[in-house]
Amino acid sequence: MVFFIYNILVIITGGLLHIVALFNKKIKLFITGRKDVFRHLKSNIHPSDKVVWFHTASLGEFEQGLPVIEEVRKRLPGYKILVTFFSPSGYEVKKNTDAADIVTYLPLDTRSNAGKFIDIVDPELVIFVKYEFWPNYLSELKKRKIKTLLISAIFREDQAFFKWYGGFMRSSLSTFDHFFVQDTNSKKLLEGIDYTNATVSGDTRFDRVSEILNRDNSLPFIETFKSNELCIVAGSTWPEDHELLASFINNDTSNTKYIIAPHNIKNKEIEKLQANILKKTVLFSKKDDQPLEEYQVFIIDTIGILTKIYSYADIAYVGGGMGTTGLHNTLEPAVFGIPVIIGKNYQKFKEAVDLIANGGITSIKSQEEFNNILKILIEKNTVRLEKGKLNAKYIEKKRGSKDLICKYIGENPSKNTSY
Repeated sequence: MVFFIYNILVIITGGLLHIVALFNKKIKLFITGRKDVFRHLKSNIHPSDKVVWFHTASLGEFEQGLPVIEEVRKRLPGYKILVTFFSPSGYEVKKNTDAADIVTYLPLDTRSNAGKFIDIVDPELVIFVKYEFWPNYLSELKKRKIKTLLISAIFREDQAFFKWYGGFMRSSLSTFDHFFVQDTNSKKLLEGIDYTNATVSGDTRFDRVSEILNRDNSLPFIETFKSNELCIVAGSTWPEDHELLASFINNDTSNTKYIIAPHNIKNKEIEKLQANILKKTVLFSKKDDQPLEEYQVFIIDTIGILTKIYSYADIAYVGGGMGTTGLHNTLEPAVFGIPVIIGKNYQKFKEAVDLIANGGITSIKSQEEFNNILKILIEKNTVRLEKGKLNAKYIEKKRGSKDLICKYIGENPSKNTSY
């Protein structure tokens, strides 16, 4: 009965989204992007192809799963890698990635979509990253006995799986042949509902961010701007973060350089940010032929280069935690061995909780707290360097999830899959 109600709700939701798409650009991408999925799959997957399917909710989950995607591609060179996204924010950024042979949206979770999708793809192995529990897709995979894994999973007591009314959702978990979870608490929660097929492997994001250190992160224009001065990089920032930053920057009498990479790079937001900063400021979009070394603030009104910019930071501030939008990636700056400052709302982000307890990240609740910690980090080299080392050591210690997952895949082949 619950399954029936769920399917009715999915159909109704699909209809409502078509209406909302008339007024919302993101929802429009969500709808239009799914129109040609089946045609796209048929034109790129031959019935004789062997396919490994990775499903990710959005960009963050894609980055999380990327170490495993790359390792599977390396070990199974004759297979096609399919990556599906639920969200436009993931698909639109990664639709042309070299990491996969085919990238598409995942059609809405109806019985007909799930059956048609798996008929075409006929995957040898399916790997879901972190979460995304779509009952119809999972039911179809289980029915066809297709090996399915959940990696970098994290479970919390407040989730429906662990409530008296969560039987419908608990049944979806039976699809997974194995769970690779981030922590022991997740494993215990699964064991509490009789799922013992779980391994505490940690989070593949630590493997992912560690790889950043081996890449070419050079950006000559940032080097010119920094000019060997102390540099603070504020990444993925929101208006509430900008208030803190502008207030501090406007009262700073040191030679510290500031780079701000807002999450939203729409013109109005960038103009407002620039107007609130009284120091000499330059935009990425207008940097050419500018004497960058003469500016104190650099606003990055583009996307895709923040990770490289972090490599030039002496201190980082990561946005999203002062509001309710969700804390952004703290591991990307932390891997470079620098201290990180975040807002007050971080409790759902295990790595942030751990790094705060470890001493490398500082959470602030007010302008006063922000000013105090930033002054300490600017003025006291030993404090700054020690906090940075704590972050680097923590990430190094947490590496290895990818290896555990790929070892399991090699030792437990599906259908014709063999390393």
